[in-house]
Amino acid sequence: MTTEPALPDAGSLNSPEPDPGPGTASATQETVETAHFRSPVSFVRRGSRLQGRRQQAWDELAERFVIDVPRAEADTSVDPDYVFDAAAEFGRTAPLVVEIGSGLGEAVTHAAELNPDTNYLAVEVYLPGLAQTLQRIGQKELTNVRVVQANAPEVLTTMLPAGSVDEVWVFFPDPWHKTRHHKRRMVKDEFAELVARVLVPGGIWRLATDWSDYAVQMREVLDASARFVNLHDGERAGDDSPLTRVNREGLEKKAPINDVDTRGGWAPRFEGRTLTSFENKAHQAGRLIFDLTYRKA
Repeated sequence: MTTEPALPDAGSLNSPEPDPGPGTASATQETVETAHFRSPVSFVRRGSRLQGRRQQAWDELAERFVIDVPRAEADTSVDPDYVFDAAAEFGRTAPLVVEIGSGLGEAVTHAAELNPDTNYLAVEVYLPGLAQTLQRIGQKELTNVRVVQANAPEVLTTMLPAGSVDEVWVFFPDPWHKTRHHKRRMVKDEFAELVARVLVPGGIWRLATDWSDYAVQMREVLDASARFVNLHDGERAGDDSPLTRVNREGLEKKAPINDVDTRGGWAPRFEGRTLTSFENKAHQAGRLIFDLTYRKA
């Protein structure tokens, strides 16, 4: 039996890469083609060779479950003239949930199994991760999941019709720890505008991270946006805030500080998110999980 290496989970759209390259849209005002060359990518290009059961899953299931999008340039780009037709693809009209950075597919397939009346689209750039998702789809005999290998900003800019998505999930995107790499972080002002574009009125954006500084950035970006309302504004503040705990206990390899998070706004753990292998490693390392939930205004 072929031994297959473990893969990074959700967030592989945002994994560290030594050099910038084309791929990520930088502003909604720019064309996709312009943005494709102007912005640093928010993901790393990993090996795409499939082996063993992943190759078998791809061979057996890709034709049915992988969205074959026309490409603009790179193999993760999306031709700006292509528009995804969910009703035609799924053969029905149903609520649509899009997970950005679906990793190994643990979260999206778990949710799809529990909610057969909802359609799910997994967006990922890492081919072995998509193959692993296909393997889970086959094991669970799911029919309500589709996967696409594509750069998320292009998916949100042109591929998905405006106002067509009920929920967007961004769970554990790469934090890009170094300050000089923060520009590569996915959740920024322009990305929030793209998410708002595809959500239906009142649609939900769910986020999670295990790094406090990225959690604070997420909260700053979305609280400052006129397009979103924090569904848990003011909740879990003070001593109840995970940020206060991180500050006091030095849980992220930094000296403890006495800052108290008086702002809060952290959501309870999203019950629809299964405990993935990635999140479990964060728990084992002693890191806290920050959840945020926003509604499109």
